[in-house]
Amino acid sequence: MRVMAIDYGDARTGIAVSDATASIPGDAWTVRETNAARLAETIAAEAKSRGVSVVVLGYPKNMDGTLGPRAKKSEAFAEKLRALGLTVALWDERRTTVAAHDILTANDRHGKRRKAVVDAVAATLILEGYLARGSGVEE
Repeated sequence: MRVMAIDYGDARTGIAVSDATASIPGDAWTVRETNAARLAETIAAEAKSRGVSVVVLGYPKNMDGTLGPRAKKSEAFAEKLRALGLTVALWDERRTTVAAHDILTANDRHGKRRKAVVDAVAATLILEGYLARGSGVEE
């Protein structure tokens, strides 16, 4: 059973997939796509080919816990994924992008490639959080 985590963005989306035992993160990459329907189809195909049982979608709540426009976009995207037959869990992703930037800075990752890498790192952080907390899924 594999788990896939998604850091959903308007132009670039980070994706991370666990190992086969769903205990540690494995592959991570980004997809450049601005069309949400096409992105959902790409993710569904990738999830199927990798044997993913659950997709953990980053749910960007405001720091005070309220839901803003980005959270609403994530909810709509989750529905697109569910319509394609995927099991989707929403996961509070507050500060994952900030933490991803901190990790890249600490590892001296700067320049053009950083923009592509930060989303994959953020997806990996979402995945790590989900795996560390087990199936205590937030919706």
